[in-house]
Amino acid sequence: MKTARIAVLALGAALAVTAGACSRESVGTGTQPASVGKGAENGVLVGADQPRSDSDFWSAYAGYLGPKAAAAGVKLENTSSDNDANRLKSNIDTLLSKSVKAIIMAPQDTAAVKPAIAAATAKSVPVVSVDTRPDSGGAYMVVRADNRAYGTKSCVYLGETLKGAGKVVEFQGDLSSINGRDRSEAFAECMKTRYPGIKVIEIPTDWKGDRAASGLQDKLLTDPDINGIYMQAGGVFLQPTLALLKRSGKLVKAGAPGHITIVSNDGIKAELDAITAGDIDATVSQPADLYAQYAAFYAKAATEGRKFTPGPTDHGSTIIETGSGQLEDQLPAPVVTKAGGKVGELDTLAPTAPGLWGHGG
Repeated sequence: MKTARIAVLALGAALAVTAGACSRESVGTGTQPASVGKGAENGVLVGADQPRSDSDFWSAYAGYLGPKAAAAGVKLENTSSDNDANRLKSNIDTLLSKSVKAIIMAPQDTAAVKPAIAAATAKSVPVVSVDTRPDSGGAYMVVRADNRAYGTKSCVYLGETLKGAGKVVEFQGDLSSINGRDRSEAFAECMKTRYPGIKVIEIPTDWKGDRAASGLQDKLLTDPDINGIYMQAGGVFLQPTLALLKRSGKLVKAGAPGHITIVSNDGIKAELDAITAGDIDATVSQPADLYAQYAAFYAKAATEGRKFTPGPTDHGSTIIETGSGQLEDQLPAPVVTKAGGKVGELDTLAPTAPGLWGHGG
């Protein structure tokens, strides 16, 4: 038993190094992320801070933003804060010094972003927040999907597929982020009320793949009968998780005895491919393309003084008021499964369904 534990720990260390190396290959340095386009040459000048570049999801968003901005008549001045609240504040100060007319940001620490928003507000520069909602409000518009629904949908898929019994590992996102809190709280509430026969094993990760893999390797030793995993962010968790399961002999295809049912959140191509291959079972596809499109749209609208109110939009979403006048456009985020169709009350799409951004649709 001791020899086995040493082997698994060694594997975890190797995976952490590998994951870190893979992340560093795609990380931009300085304040200019090379993967983000400039938008429209003669468009209204908007500052855009990229939150991180160690995730396939955020790399995809960055790739979409330039073309979507160009189509909206927006010229981008780009910075990158690399998941650092202090750097985000510094970048916002830099963007304001360049006389941008609006700012697009995606703060990862939704409490610590308050000084950055205050700096923009002091200069009457509206802020569009993408994917996350600042805890203290202050944004002109928040562009995201219903993250509580992510947690609930993931819970329902696992609960129905596992027939209400078993042990499920949950890779929790950073709880300093509203996304991590929303997904974690909704998942926990759903499991407690609807599937009390499932034991949930929470692993805090701070959105870091190496922490997820390290936590999982330990849990597999103490709970070898784990039969489900909920990954709150496939963009950072998918590859290290699959690598660990494969090397530990637990990556079993869907439908075969011993398969661990895995639900993810993001909708990146690697997740769609993994669903098709039977390595994972489902994902909630948060729309990176629409995040970029409507970030640019609302930034332009803000410079034109346009006003919005709660209610259905003309693009298949709903604007809600989240308190203190803060508006949030909640874009659709479908569940994707191998066969598509109904799972419990969930309506799901197949990985080949038209319109899924993960395969370029």
